Amino acid sequence: MDKWYIDKGPDSDVIISSRVRLARNFKKYPFPHKTTPEQQRQIIEETKNALFSGNRTMSENFSYIDFTNLDSVEKAVLVEKHIVSKELLETNRICGVLLSKDERISIMINEEDHLRIQCLATGLQLSEAWETCTNIDDLLSESIDFSWDENIGYLTSCPTNIGTAIRASVMMHLPALTMTGYIKPVLEALGKLGMAVRGMYGENTEASGNMFQLSNQITLGKSEEDILLSIKNITSQIIEQERSLRQHLLTQNKYQLEDKIFRSYGILKNSRIISTDECLRRLSDLRLGVDMGIIDGISIENINELMLMVQPGNLQKREGRILDANERDIVRAKLVRDMLNKQKNY
Repeated sequence: MDKWYIDKGPDSDVIISSRVRLARNFKKYPFPHKTTPEQQRQIIEETKNALFSGNRTMSENFSYIDFTNLDSVEKAVLVEKHIVSKELLETNRICGVLLSKDERISIMINEEDHLRIQCLATGLQLSEAWETCTNIDDLLSESIDFSWDENIGYLTSCPTNIGTAIRASVMMHLPALTMTGYIKPVLEALGKLGMAVRGMYGENTEASGNMFQLSNQITLGKSEEDILLSIKNITSQIIEQERSLRQHLLTQNKYQLEDKIFRSYGILKNSRIISTDECLRRLSDLRLGVDMGIIDGISIENINELMLMVQPGNLQKREGRILDANERDIVRAKLVRDMLNKQKNY
């Protein structure tokens, strides 16, 4: 089955992906940081039973990944694919993730909350991701009594998640806003609107490859639909700004823009050593060139896949061994050369 990130979604020239995540807790157990190992095991088993019991489709489409048996590379791959959070890797609790075959749906178990139900989709598809998430939530609710307060809503470990307990986010590729310097006032304005903007892997991460993650900060006092609509409206404005600035760069600074894009393309096709950060920056330039029709013969889907494949965990999994930093940079350069040189040559 094809993975979700190979698809091409709406507005994919600017929006890499959409994500909806719901936090849920069992009413009968204390919050995760106070659970015993036995309770943690029970939560895992009860969640698996709620998803699989009498549901052949779910049983065939999902598998459970036990973190107890995972090595550091396998864990890194899951983070790089945005399947699990870094927090799940760092916990000492017994934990794991239920994952669909296409990696679109994941249910993290025993993270900050008992359950984190997540759905990913390519491009701007927040409504579709929400619908999938709420269907999984409804199915689990048939067997699990979630912690709920009539006046507040869903109860969560962190007060910032109570209420709807929903986090909706989009991963945006914003090279033109970054190049022109307009990204700073945009980020400041988003903060005033109650939005959080983070790097590629969420909180406390940098915006590698001009990738920015926009999400809601408020979960209390608004309905899920209002939160999703707010994110969609703001995202649409950012898409319009980014596209407008791309055209401005092409019109006013055509040769400088083309030089930047083709210079990165040349480095990617010929370098023998390249770091993760530089590789993502160069791939960002290449993606911009493809989006704007400056470079053809390469698909956005291939570039998206490359942006994932060049990261440390995925590189080491592909090689089947642990690599030191220098080895990773050499292997990364070869992988990118091989992939790009299969495409149309210039």
